[in-house]
Amino acid sequence: QVQLVESGGGLVQAGGSLRLSCATSGGTFSTYGMGWFRHAPGKERESVAAISVNGLSTNYADSLKGRFTISRDNAKNTVYLRMDSLTPEDTAVYYCAATNSGSPYYTTKRIDDYRYWGQGTQVTVSS
Repeated sequence: QVQLVESGGGLVQAGGSLRLSCATSGGTFSTYGMGWFRHAPGKERESVAAISVNGLSTNYADSLKGRFTISRDNAKNTVYLRMDSLTPEDTAVYYCAATNSGSPYYTTKRIDDYRYWGQGTQVTVSS
């Protein structure tokens, strides 16, 4: 059973930064493409960023490019999301997810492509 556990969320002022972590267990992390998604109240869940199995390919939501950075450490079975210049519009529950489809360079932002999900971590940005 693959488990994903997010951490690092919290309350931050606008303009601040956070780094989210997602630790995985129960599977072979180095074979999973990974993604971060977020779900804000009244909105649909949306893709934030994705990273390939080998970490060499990344994909971001157009509106977040330059502010968010996804990375992974296969030795630690962990994927990260660095978020800078946060705004109140970034307030949401952030989820990490794993997909075992695709090549080592493959990334996907499609929710349906992800088989395993974490429980989410709340990020609140105050103005």
